[in-house]
Amino acid sequence: MAAEEDVKQRQIIETRARNISHNVRCTECGSQSIEDSQADVAILLRKLIRDEIKSGRSDKEIYQKLEDEFGETVLYAPKFDLQTAAIWLSPVIVGGVAAGIWAYQKHRQRTNVHIMALNLVRGVPLTPREKETMLDILTPPPPPSKRWWWPGK
Repeated sequence: MAAEEDVKQRQIIETRARNISHNVRCTECGSQSIEDSQADVAILLRKLIRDEIKSGRSDKEIYQKLEDEFGETVLYAPKFDLQTAAIWLSPVIVGGVAAGIWAYQKHRQRTNVHIMALNLVRGVPLTPREKETMLDILTPPPPPSKRWWWPGK
């Protein structure tokens, strides 16, 4: 009976250790968990995790100890804080700003002051062809692009 409980206890420890090991990155490999890696450091970390479980530590305490010793990058699921949010949201913010600038320029191009004044003077709105002709005449050409990445031009 004691042997059955001992086997059951070892299975629980092994299950917890494997679960934790799947969530910890190998510091030598970088792309594998310590459960999948055969690097020396991964083997030592798996032993450390099993020893910590046997000494009665909770999963959270083990993760905290690993993070304290190896840094936040050792965990596959780092904490979500302001810096992490900024990293994840920066592409969305940049895309939104770019879309806003593009929309503003399109709006400005379509609501040319000269065309609006001509509409008022004539009393009749311009036809689409007339608007296009007026925009071609009144819109200044874009400034020449300066290619800073290409020497000699």
